[in-house]
Amino acid sequence: MADIFPRLWYPLSAAGATTGLILLFRDYIQGERCPSKATMEGKTVIITGANSGIGKETAKELSKRGGRVIMACRNINKCQEARDQLVQETGNQNVHCQQVDLASFESIRKFASRIKKSEPKVDVLINNAGVMRCPHWKTADGNEWQFQVNYLSHFLLTNLLMDKLKAAEQGRIINTSSIAHAQGNINFDDINSLLKYEDVEAYMQSKLALVLFTLELSKRLEGTSVTANTVYPGVTKTNIGQHRLTKAQSILTKPLMWFTLREPKRAAQTGVYLSVAPEVADKTGKYWKDTVAHDPAPPGRDEDVAKKLWDLSLEMTGLTEDFSRNDQSKEEKAS
Repeated sequence: MADIFPRLWYPLSAAGATTGLILLFRDYIQGERCPSKATMEGKTVIITGANSGIGKETAKELSKRGGRVIMACRNINKCQEARDQLVQETGNQNVHCQQVDLASFESIRKFASRIKKSEPKVDVLINNAGVMRCPHWKTADGNEWQFQVNYLSHFLLTNLLMDKLKAAEQGRIINTSSIAHAQGNINFDDINSLLKYEDVEAYMQSKLALVLFTLELSKRLEGTSVTANTVYPGVTKTNIGQHRLTKAQSILTKPLMWFTLREPKRAAQTGVYLSVAPEVADKTGKYWKDTVAHDPAPPGRDEDVAKKLWDLSLEMTGLTEDFSRNDQSKEEKAS
């Protein structure tokens, strides 16, 4: 027996070292943790799609930091389940559910109206909810599903809540996009993919639209106390791609996904950082990854396209005034 252990020592040591390196590399892939210890005491944050994935982990972390968290979700039952879990885990009772369907402008307007009545201010708006590569569905408003859910409805919601963001000492708008924006193109001739639908192209278009939205919005908010930034959370293990994989494919790819995909908790860190850190209070119009500001890909820096998209978005959402300007709009006052 004595001579067995020396023979096993080297392969066991090699296996241990290899395992350690794999775990270290996986931790590196998971991305940076939020370095700020700032709290959210006295602050109100709204997070769309907060009942699962990155949105839920963001809600959890901001709840831990004492914030008033409003979880804006389509499925109110799942939202309530997630809310109860967060309250139990964080001890923060100031977590609330609100129903909103991003596939319906009417739902967006009703949600915004409720927030205006209940909240004196909104400190942080995180436009997080999204879908990816779904079939060629149309929303209640007749728009391509990904373009409206990922972008148009967040454009509308942000504008409708602008007065509440301006009422905060320092309002922050955070748009969740993707590296896919780099390959995106805003097809003004067929914005709803009526002539030709490719799920990947529609997804990339919607994510580029969010980056361009941040670019144009940050310019329009100059001179105000509100900032607008884009966050790229990394490729993350969530249910956003549920339309693409069969059950068998999910099982077969699970080991690879464990190694390469980020856990939602780690993917949420940059969004948390942009929500809480005092050192980014004056940072706006940036594209953030792993708590560091970067330039977006060239398509996301085209100011002419951003302006054209803004004007089209006003028309498609039915906004009659520009809410980002310093003066209140007629529609805003009327509500």
